[in-house]
Amino acid sequence: MFPCSQSTLSIVQGCANDLAALQTFIGERAGTETFSKALCQCYSYFFSGLLSRLQTLAPTVRTLSSSKSFSQNIPSCLWKLGRLNHVAIAVPDLEKAQSLYKDVLGAQVSETVALPEHGVYTVFVELGNTKLELLHPLGEKSPITSFLQKNKTGGMHHICIEVDDIKAAMTELKKKKIRILSEEPKIGAHGKPVIFLHPKDCHGVLVELEQA
Repeated sequence: MFPCSQSTLSIVQGCANDLAALQTFIGERAGTETFSKALCQCYSYFFSGLLSRLQTLAPTVRTLSSSKSFSQNIPSCLWKLGRLNHVAIAVPDLEKAQSLYKDVLGAQVSETVALPEHGVYTVFVELGNTKLELLHPLGEKSPITSFLQKNKTGGMHHICIEVDDIKAAMTELKKKKIRILSEEPKIGAHGKPVIFLHPKDCHGVLVELEQA
């Protein structure tokens, strides 16, 4: 059913009132000499009033129609991006990096945590609104090793954004041809499932998605 606003109802009521008045006029003057001329004038008045009211209604109809069309074009999404969880920085010397943020900059720095499944040692630096994750290679096949070979002094490795449904995110991203670097989520440094998106599909940035 087409939505009917208060202004639309007012226009319809006005047309009904005009029509009732026209019928009364015809009933009173039927059979008189001036009936035909008067009837033409009344019909002219009625239809000009109707046209005026329809012109007033048209923008409302167009607005409602456009709003409905716009809402239909918004793609439904079964998952949502959340807050920035952390920015990860690969460092060649983890102890020096810890000392920089703790002793020089005065930040709250966590203990070192080993994540053999990811091939990294991690340290988190609390910043209030987000965190820094310091990464150092663990094992011969660590992905951080190759990164540090190209960036001797270290540098930004990836960003991590929270999502409310990581499984739904994986399904939809695959449909949109975004490559995911693992078949299934892995457990990350916070004990939650994470996935990584290929940097070539994310404008050169390695993006980690973490279950909120």
